[in-house]
Amino acid sequence: MKFNIFKSKTNKQTVAFYNIENLFDIYDDEFTRDDDFIPTSKKRWTVKRYKNKLRKIGYAISNIGRKETNSHPAIIGLAEVENDAVLRDLIASKHLKEYPYQFVHYDSQDERGIDVAFIYDSKKFEVLHSEIFTFTLTDEDGLPDYTRDILLVSGLFFGEKIHFIVNHWPSRRTGDVATEFKRIKASEQVQAIILRLQEDYDNPKIIVMGDFNDDPFSNSIKQLVDNIGLFNPMDTLLSIDRGTTSHNFEWNLFDQIIITHNFFERKPKTLRYVKADIYDADFLKQYDGKYKGSPYRTYVGKNYKGGYSDHFPVYLILNKK
Repeated sequence: MKFNIFKSKTNKQTVAFYNIENLFDIYDDEFTRDDDFIPTSKKRWTVKRYKNKLRKIGYAISNIGRKETNSHPAIIGLAEVENDAVLRDLIASKHLKEYPYQFVHYDSQDERGIDVAFIYDSKKFEVLHSEIFTFTLTDEDGLPDYTRDILLVSGLFFGEKIHFIVNHWPSRRTGDVATEFKRIKASEQVQAIILRLQEDYDNPKIIVMGDFNDDPFSNSIKQLVDNIGLFNPMDTLLSIDRGTTSHNFEWNLFDQIIITHNFFERKPKTLRYVKADIYDADFLKQYDGKYKGSPYRTYVGKNYKGGYSDHFPVYLILNKK
């Protein structure tokens, strides 16, 4: 029996998430803390370095899931983008300009000026609705502690309504235990969004993606999955020598894509879950030294390394039957 391999691949689509590590333009924004990312800063964030970052991130994005689908990703959630301008530059960069990518982005009140965003192939996905959800935290002095908004994008993915929730939850900068309550609050906000979708739609298909700054076994993620009844295909991907980001020589799987169980339903002309994985191709890894195998970063502290990001992307493969 002869199989048409190319035809079988065209039914498969990639949904990805990528924290692209501080994609800032070179201009000073007086309203955010972007002083490190201007040409006169200690990091010397120049036009040349900015264009190199765009080219490399574009190349990485264009190859996520290509082995399984023979194509570029249909959907990419992003973390750590500064503004619309960097997104326009990204989708116009060398390795992405041939694809009909468009994006959804809102400026948040995050103090560093980094937001989440949603890039989509406009021939495969049609945006019907988008909105952001802001949740306010407080610091030690009781003052507002602004963080990234949660982005909801609903639309038709090959004619089927899918809801995407893009996240970048508060960091562990001052310790994972001390900051856990912030991510619990973010988790509760996502749960509220999903419950609203379930009230508004009959059995909605939902994909939650993001850099959660927590692992699959962390309380914030377990509560989200268990309280709503979701499926986390990233559960089994974290190991002693594999993850999406590394700290003190230990791997974490902060970047995850979580789905509703109806992606397993065998209905005709619907998108079904096939697999999930980390896209940790060799070119995204540090190739030598004591950090060999960890993400090949743009900067380590103030030192320019010229790499991609301090995170590996993650992705799902969906099949349209």
